[in-house]
Amino acid sequence: MDHPPDDLELEGIELDLFVEAMRRRHGYDFGQYAPASLLRRVRQLAQRHGDGAISALTHRLLHEPALLPQLLEGLSVPASDMFRDPSVFRALREQVLPLLASWPQLTIWQAGCAHGEEVYSLAILLEEAGLYERSQIFATDLSAQALERAREGIYPLRSAQQWSRNYLAAGGNHSLSDYCSARYGLLKLDGRLRRHVTFAQHNLAADAVFCEAQLVLCRNVLIYFSNPLQQRSLALFRDSLVRGGFLCLGLRERPGAAEADFTPIDANLRIYRHIGPTATERRP
Repeated sequence: MDHPPDDLELEGIELDLFVEAMRRRHGYDFGQYAPASLLRRVRQLAQRHGDGAISALTHRLLHEPALLPQLLEGLSVPASDMFRDPSVFRALREQVLPLLASWPQLTIWQAGCAHGEEVYSLAILLEEAGLYERSQIFATDLSAQALERAREGIYPLRSAQQWSRNYLAAGGNHSLSDYCSARYGLLKLDGRLRRHVTFAQHNLAADAVFCEAQLVLCRNVLIYFSNPLQQRSLALFRDSLVRGGFLCLGLRERPGAAEADFTPIDANLRIYRHIGPTATERRP
């Protein structure tokens, strides 16, 4: 005689049904996200929008399309800081940007840009290196709500002191206050840092390569993916890069199966240079 499922097994079934509903109703496939991280985020969404039950959240997902942006925001990973891991940004400043300066025009893809803190950090680096005016940054994320916040460039003032320390530790030439203004408890980034930034939705689980870039950054996103989705994303980054372009990952991430196409600039800081064939060269 079969035993009735316990609470954890039932929750697993509910999670599977939620993922299937998200895929079939809206075309977003979270089936390859790391299960523990996905379950934690769906539980949080169920508390907020489903009376604590994943099944109730799935019902709302199916019948209330207007809820989708809030669900995508909750399922993405929007936490970041300006100049997070300052040693990485110092290495980009000192080891990567001087090499990028040899290209007449620069295209940069920041994947999983969340609320934009690292995009603006990169814009400041490019500005101080004299490269911003010939750069185009594509900042992408799954969540439309996260992208809207990134476009605004407005953050809590309480972050300012830590971000100023990060900026200086990253080799900043001036003061972070030169790039922002403070008012009413908020910090607003200068609009000139957005002049060459295009914010757009992109789904690493489903969408294709859309640009040819000299630099791709995707930091602390892959750790939330299953291995197959990590490899899909890394293949997208590899296929987006010109030969000699650069890839910058999070400190807990590696190029994986694509590693043969890269040589480390700084393996500890997860900065690599593309040495393999480009996507065009690999085509028969």
